[in-house]
Amino acid sequence: FGVTTLDVVRSNTFISEAKGLDVNDVDVPVVGGHAGITILPLLSQTYPSTKFTAEELDALTVRIQNAGTEVVEAKAGTGSATLSMAYAAARMAEACLRGLSGEAEVYECSYVASSVTDLPYFATKVKLGPNGAEEVLPVGDITDYEKGWLEKLIPELKASIDKGIEFANKD
Repeated sequence: FGVTTLDVVRSNTFISEAKGLDVNDVDVPVVGGHAGITILPLLSQTYPSTKFTAEELDALTVRIQNAGTEVVEAKAGTGSATLSMAYAAARMAEACLRGLSGEAEVYECSYVASSVTDLPYFATKVKLGPNGAEEVLPVGDITDYEKGWLEKLIPELKASIDKGIEFANKD
């Protein structure tokens, strides 16, 4: 449920660094899955509204998709991104608690059962409330660049979902 928050945290960090923004003011929705090209940061929906060159789009999208690998390589295979995972878990837990306590308008990008695409599971923004995940939001308006990535990620994510379902259904 909260694994996509890690991708959002990484996206927010990379965008704030690239654009000289305060990371606490940046929000980049991430859709899709949580492995390689299945991770799709929607840079066109970045808050605050931010412009990117074609080169920045390519570099940032690929960096976000490969962020986990980047950390493992930086640690020379001796660890993973435990600090960012812990931060993402705390952020997601806080959002869940805020929603469960009745706070209005609590949203997090989450990988959940979804009818947003033809896939049974997909990450998009989810409204959290007293009943947990109360509404799965659509992807929204995206650029042609993002549509291209979305088309590429669907078969990859489908294969991953199918493999997971097969594993879960083993005797």
